[in-house]
Amino acid sequence: MALVEITKLKIKRGQRLNTRLQTKNGARLAFKKKAWQRQTSLLALLASALFLVACSDEAAPRSGTAADAATPIADTVYVGEHILSMTGVNPSAVAVRGDRIIATGSEQELASLIGATTQVVELGEQALLPGFIDAHGHFSALARTADYVDLSPPPVGGAESIADIVRSLRLNIEQNSVPAGTLVTGFGYDDSLLEERRHPTRIDLDEASTVHPIVIRHVSGHLAVGNSMALAGAGINADTQNPAGGIVRRLADGSPDGVMEETAMTLLPDAMAGLTPERFAELRRQALKIYAGYGITTIQDSNLPLEYIEVLRQEAAVEAYPVDMVAYAMANPISDEVLDSIELEKEYSNGFRLGGIKFTLDGSPQGRTAWLTEPYKEGPPGAADDYVAYPSYEPSEYLRRIPAIIERGLPALVHVNGDAAIDLMLDGLEVIAQKGPLPDHRSVAIHAQLARPDQLDRMRDLGVLPSFYAVHPFFWGDWHRLSFGDERASFISPLRAALDRGIPLTIHNDSPVVPPNIMRLVSIAVNRETRSGHILGPDQRVSVIEALHAVTLGAAYQYFEEDDKGSIEVGKRADFVVLAQDPRTVDASAIADIDIVETISRGESVFKKSE
Repeated sequence: MALVEITKLKIKRGQRLNTRLQTKNGARLAFKKKAWQRQTSLLALLASALFLVACSDEAAPRSGTAADAATPIADTVYVGEHILSMTGVNPSAVAVRGDRIIATGSEQELASLIGATTQVVELGEQALLPGFIDAHGHFSALARTADYVDLSPPPVGGAESIADIVRSLRLNIEQNSVPAGTLVTGFGYDDSLLEERRHPTRIDLDEASTVHPIVIRHVSGHLAVGNSMALAGAGINADTQNPAGGIVRRLADGSPDGVMEETAMTLLPDAMAGLTPERFAELRRQALKIYAGYGITTIQDSNLPLEYIEVLRQEAAVEAYPVDMVAYAMANPISDEVLDSIELEKEYSNGFRLGGIKFTLDGSPQGRTAWLTEPYKEGPPGAADDYVAYPSYEPSEYLRRIPAIIERGLPALVHVNGDAAIDLMLDGLEVIAQKGPLPDHRSVAIHAQLARPDQLDRMRDLGVLPSFYAVHPFFWGDWHRLSFGDERASFISPLRAALDRGIPLTIHNDSPVVPPNIMRLVSIAVNRETRSGHILGPDQRVSVIEALHAVTLGAAYQYFEEDDKGSIEVGKRADFVVLAQDPRTVDASAIADIDIVETISRGESVFKKSE
């Protein structure tokens, strides 16, 4: 009832409640368990105060009556017993006008907001949640892969052997009559799931074609393979030196075997070379629909050149994006001057804004290039017993550059998979903390796969948000047991340990590494079951609500948007996802199978499931 009274007091569209967490004791953020959900109590207090004011005049109309001519009429009212607000208080009705939530409460309490033009949506057994927020991913890369040969293993694709990869490449060339000399690109192969348990080499890819340059990219995005023609065309030979932060893998005679790690991938032909701007724009529009089909209303496009960010900005200006997109500029290769010129955009323009920058400090655990402090139990072919991988960016450069970025309020994402990389990220923030209290920076440890318990403590104290790559237990959990041993593998994506420390966190798919399927992501965070059926770190499982929080209100907090998104509250954006079932009521094993019925962005439907 009180929330309806707030509406009658004409809270302006978009008015925000200040729920931002404050810092305490200088650098240490006073995060306690679920502290970032305090907006529930704050909202309740404000609602109660406003309700008392509204009721101070005995003649004032109460909610549920039609006497108040100033009561706005809702465009849409959602009614049901499965509305998950993510605040801890779940209403049975939600009213929307324009792109804002104007009231929540019971159907009776919202009756006065229903007019002749109001659409009343009876949810029944369906569930209404805040729109899902993509905490980390690469939107444009996913768009681009639509034109690549799909080399993914099940359940995403069907490549289970090197022979399958060769067959798919050859078939693509034949079916599309690809002219000789034209680059052929594939994406998604996974050596950990191939029958041969190794990467294809240039010799393998030559079986697909010797008259087409071929480049295929590993599912992690951190390795790639070229055939002999691709290597020759790029001038890669036995004399080619390893670039800083990368490795050219070699055969016994010293010649390249075709596999390129990390920065060495840049030596291969550019897969973008044959993609026209018009075709890329078309692929991006298709990708927007893909994301909306998974219930996502805020997308991340990370690690982008500044020139390309301008392409996205201009594209949105011509035709506004139907869902929001936050871009992050690639920081590693740019000069100090260019880096200093990047400014945070706090507001969206046509559904687009620049959210900050991204550093990449190491590689991939599934690619066995994540930088560790202790050796791999099983490393890549030919690795020494003390192999710990390596940084993909010069550590001293990161330590030199990160303080100025944080001090001027530019949000930073930092790709860190291995614990050595995580140490480096945190060391950079310690440098700033030693000078005085840290600002509310919310730097994000992207992936944070092999975080140690002591590093979680440091994250809490330094105000770092881990965005865990929480699909790993299913997709690569069995592989990680081989790479790191059971003890380290069981602590991959330690969600429970982070939550128990009161650390705000998010989870992500890192698309296009895996599709942006949020319900599968939530399911894996809850179950942590590997492909073989092993429960990887059962003590790190989280509840359904905790997992959903990480892709709604928790993710909004990561973006500094918790006052506008992430929960179903008065004044917030009307971004919703309608699920076929309430994920709280189904068996945990069935969460991933819950269908997205509809996605609503800014009050408008952007996806509806076909009957």
